Amino acid sequence: MEAVDFRDLNLSEERLAAVEALGWTRPTPIQAKAIPSGLAGRDVVGIAQTGTGKTAAFMIPALERLRGGQGLQVLVLCPTRELAQQVAEDAAALALGTGVRVESIFGGVGYGPQIEALQQGFEVIVATPGRFIDHLHQKRVDLSTVRYLVLDEADRMLDMGFRPQIEQVLRGLPSERQTMLFSATMPHGVHDLALRITRDAVWIEAARAGTTAEGIEEAFYSVKPEKKPDLLLRLLDDPEWDQVLVFTRTKAGADVLDARLQREGIKADVLHSDRQMKHRTRALDRFATGKVRVLVATDIAQRGLDVEGISHVVNYDVPLDPEDYVHRIGRTGRAGATGTAVTFVTAADLGAMKTLERRLERNVERVHLPEFDYAGAPQTERRSAARRGSKSRSPHGMGSRSADELTAEELAELLRLGGD
Repeated sequence: MEAVDFRDLNLSEERLAAVEALGWTRPTPIQAKAIPSGLAGRDVVGIAQTGTGKTAAFMIPALERLRGGQGLQVLVLCPTRELAQQVAEDAAALALGTGVRVESIFGGVGYGPQIEALQQGFEVIVATPGRFIDHLHQKRVDLSTVRYLVLDEADRMLDMGFRPQIEQVLRGLPSERQTMLFSATMPHGVHDLALRITRDAVWIEAARAGTTAEGIEEAFYSVKPEKKPDLLLRLLDDPEWDQVLVFTRTKAGADVLDARLQREGIKADVLHSDRQMKHRTRALDRFATGKVRVLVATDIAQRGLDVEGISHVVNYDVPLDPEDYVHRIGRTGRAGATGTAVTFVTAADLGAMKTLERRLERNVERVHLPEFDYAGAPQTERRSAARRGSKSRSPHGMGSRSADELTAEELAELLRLGGD
């Protein structure tokens, strides 16, 4: 039977106090399944999308099993610096009052503070593979005391080409250790890696791989390419759109959209890999604290960005990979909260849209607004909308229609593109 309260998990009083300080009362499904196995010393392979509370699922057992004064004991590898920072912050919060020291190691910043932290012998290190290997080659890291290894978002690390660095770390670790691997998806490469590095692991699936977290309302908005900025501005007229994360496909597109929003008087900032680390950190801080309402980002933010209260995610450009769609919209509706995910779909995106729905194994609501729709609204819809008047408003703040089938205009365009 799964735990309904953190006290059911037999945690230490220090950990329960930290959990209470964070405002958590009930463990999420992945936490309820993974924490008991971790506390028992079992290896764990977790299949869980973002927003399910997986950081606590691996960090709570790691901290509970720590032994004081033995150097580096917990090593967590993450694909991005943003995720490494977030995991380290969560670990520090969960270790509050215990004297356990946590440090994050990632690229894009100076080596000095990281070298100092390694020399001091922090018990928990959360790192990106590239920078961590740099320190390992310089013999600044002693892996012989590591008792607990976590690979977080393993699928993303392999996608980013970090397999050689992961293999180097694995070769230096003690064979007697506890290993946890978490991944939103389980492609062949990740599956093989999990089997190879774990022993008699407990396999846990909090939600079917490739699905989205519960509590996220989704919609596809039909739009002409040149009307995208105007459509976003229209949606932002709704005061309920109070903390909005917008994904663009390119860095240049993010900069252009950020400039447009600011010209319109909307407090916005931008996040992508061409920005210096200090500027990226500042943008995240401003967004998290509500100093800016809109954060425009490339896929650098689709994982590892854990900001409470994101009300809406907008796919300004349709993601090329259906798995990226899942991770993008997972920035809202986190840990039991609700959220809305909107995707702008042009005529050229119809093929990708249908592929996405096939992968999701569900249809997503279509929203057609005549002044933005690339095909215009059918006359019958215009008449029915006029009859409904202001009483008919979608959950997204304006009149819309839902349809499981394509309109005639969409079908014609899709056939022209060679789609289904």
